[in-house]
Amino acid sequence: MPISGFPEVLPAQRFAELAVLDRLRTTFELHGFAPLETPAVESLDQLTRKGEIEKEVYVLRRLHADAGDDGNVELGLHFDLTVPFARFVLENAGRLEFPFRRYQIQKVWRGERPQQGRYREFTQADIDVIARDTLPFHHDVEVARVMAEALSTLDFLPPLRLQVNNRKLIQGFYTGLGAPDVAAVMREIDKLDKVPAEVVHRALIGTAGLTSEQADQCLALAQVSSADTSFVPAVEALGVKHELLAEGLAELAAVIEGCAGITGVTVEADLRIARGLDYYTGTVFETRMQGYESLGSVCSGGRYDSLASDGKVTYPGVGISLGVTRLLMPLFQRGELSTSRSVPSAVLVALPNEDDRAACDAIAQQLRARGIATEVAATPQKFGKQIRYAERRGIPFVWFPGDTHEVKDIRSGDQAVADPAVWTPPTEDLHPQVVFTEDIP
Repeated sequence: MPISGFPEVLPAQRFAELAVLDRLRTTFELHGFAPLETPAVESLDQLTRKGEIEKEVYVLRRLHADAGDDGNVELGLHFDLTVPFARFVLENAGRLEFPFRRYQIQKVWRGERPQQGRYREFTQADIDVIARDTLPFHHDVEVARVMAEALSTLDFLPPLRLQVNNRKLIQGFYTGLGAPDVAAVMREIDKLDKVPAEVVHRALIGTAGLTSEQADQCLALAQVSSADTSFVPAVEALGVKHELLAEGLAELAAVIEGCAGITGVTVEADLRIARGLDYYTGTVFETRMQGYESLGSVCSGGRYDSLASDGKVTYPGVGISLGVTRLLMPLFQRGELSTSRSVPSAVLVALPNEDDRAACDAIAQQLRARGIATEVAATPQKFGKQIRYAERRGIPFVWFPGDTHEVKDIRSGDQAVADPAVWTPPTEDLHPQVVFTEDIP
């Protein structure tokens, strides 16, 4: 029985997951992002440095550990890919060419209470651009566009909406409004997806110290959203002015314009997005999946002007992380996402008798040499039983060896003479195809 919070993925589901990872990787590499893999473990000192999720870190130790194991360094499984990336940058800064662009697709572990969309073991796919001292703003636009393009290739998923905001914009607005505690206002506004607006309004007054009129203005700003730059005059119409607000508006408009023309995913300015973590300093991202809004964001990130620092040099960056497991598992669990078959094999070579096994293996090798996944029947049963075996496994073609070879499409019943040196199945049958089906009752 699977352990709670540690997902178990069946073969057909795994093919779908691999299709997602392949499309992400292809897009990332098309934009020049290099792959990186860091160890699953980091020192506890590194993992708990900022103390945000200290209680959720899984500690790693050997069952019968000796006192001197690992030089007495306490180890833990990484809970995200940002902490190990920051450590990597500091340790390798002298060998990296900046700006350094990397993607990283790995499992991470987090000891939180399992629930829909939250797991103790899950896969993340991150992209980041990091520089030394300063990072030009155009990389914010680049990261947004790369992830939007990557998400647009996942055309078998429900519609995705990449929401973008800018911390300068909202910070400048709250400051221009006269808010006594800008950070407190951000924290309360960030709760709008979880609690009603009237509850947030009361908290803005009671906790953040705003007047009722100021709270109204903050909620009005949070209601602004658009898939083009029409949000700019909508914000200006609220009458608040501040230099940081103007800078944030310009940057957010540049991101939205930079993502124009991408189809298959909606990119929009959404001014309620704040991101609760304090290290974000500019652009921020969140992503929702249509019909699964209760999951919250499945792809988040932003600009951080101090990813890492050695005390002398600071390394700013911008990045975004896709929760692959968070995105896919609910679809698997509801039976909405799978693949056309649960095996890679496109062809089963029938086995007339055991003496023919070597010849059948040779046929299979000819097909495999041309990229056609093929297996040979396990036993020389009657052909009818071998066909039923292929049907149960979802293998679409059965190959009948002989003086004249024939291949049968067991779905249509069509059978024709074929040469193993040249025959190829239709493109859609070469590999398992991802299938999305509306909710099955």
